[in-house]
Amino acid sequence: MNSTKKSTERLIKKYPNRRLYDTQTSSYITLADVKQLVLGNEDFTVVDAKTEEDLTRSILLQIILEEEANGSPMFSSGALAQIIRYYGHAMQGLMGSYLEKNIQAFIDIQNKLTENSKGLYEGKPFSPEMWTQFMSVQGPMMQGMMSNYIEQSKTLFLQMQEQMQSQTKNMFGTFPFGPVGTGDKDKQDK
Repeated sequence: MNSTKKSTERLIKKYPNRRLYDTQTSSYITLADVKQLVLGNEDFTVVDAKTEEDLTRSILLQIILEEEANGSPMFSSGALAQIIRYYGHAMQGLMGSYLEKNIQAFIDIQNKLTENSKGLYEGKPFSPEMWTQFMSVQGPMMQGMMSNYIEQSKTLFLQMQEQMQSQTKNMFGTFPFGPVGTGDKDKQDK
């Protein structure tokens, strides 16, 4: 992160008593206030007041936890279990990047729809109520489009995996280790 961005970021300090202090407004704030900063697209960093450790991700995860506990959760138990299984896995970095890129693609689609809809409603962007109405009518079509996107993404991922396996076999096949994938069984046969 460059220094200009860092200086324009809002700094929030978290104290040992779990209170959050917004240095810009010189007041204590709640997680609900931090959520409003997120919804307002404001850049901020949360740091431990004593150690200066960056706690931003931790605070964002707390907000997600609260949101998941209230109303309609976004993640199913199965999806959360799958995400947990990738921690410590060799593919953890790839999974994080994959999720981030897919969320960004979803946001880009939503932004494009919003941009295209400006002329429909007196030049105003879609409000949350308009999105609800739009999705009630267009929901099945959007679900179909997203399903197609996910299937294409899955197919691409499987092709990439096959290509990586093939390249690995070719690379290690040149070493005098014997055939790849054999184990003690081959040694016993000799």
